[in-house]
Amino acid sequence: MQRQQNLTKNQKIVLDIIEKSTEPLKAYSILSNVKKKGINAPPQVYRALDKLVDMGKIHKIESKNAFVACQNSNCKVSKAAAFSICESCEEVTEIDNSKISKYLSSFADKIGMKYKKYNLEFFGLCKKCK
Repeated sequence: MQRQQNLTKNQKIVLDIIEKSTEPLKAYSILSNVKKKGINAPPQVYRALDKLVDMGKIHKIESKNAFVACQNSNCKVSKAAAFSICESCEEVTEIDNSKISKYLSSFADKIGMKYKKYNLEFFGLCKKCK
């Protein structure tokens, strides 16, 4: 499993739980799912989550304070992600759009701030909920 190469035991366990989930998971939900696998303390989960985010294997959905597996196999960027979130069923989908990525990689605001990190969340209704 190449996605789990060079991961610690705890990181592998946390990543596996997140990859198998059909919805974003909060840290304490992850903790309750991994206790039987030997991860018993919140700091263990938070350390694994932080490292997995840094590696680009998972993303944090800021508005939900929850985590999802990276859905873009070409994703190499841990500090730049965009998501569509359905306001009805709450389905989260990672947006893989080269135009958005290209635009945002060179975006600077009025005062000349060049951004190194972004996490965009677009809200609307998915096809099923329209």
